[in-house]
Amino acid sequence: MKNLKLIPYETIVRATNGEPEAVDEVLQHYSKRIRLASLENGHVNKDTEDNIKRRLIAALFQFRFDGQPT
Repeated sequence: MKNLKLIPYETIVRATNGEPEAVDEVLQHYSKRIRLASLENGHVNKDTEDNIKRRLIAALFQFRFDGQPT
């Protein structure tokens, strides 16, 4: 049984390899959580939202599947 709440493994692999469509899928998957984390006084802080997205993308490019440190 497939868990629809998880990003498919293949998408994560493609995103860590820098495939733009896969990176966009990851950002879209987390968009609601990012938006919630960006709320300040009931309004989305665009700078905070952009910062979270930028940090998520950076983390994708640092992730390694072979267990070696980056």
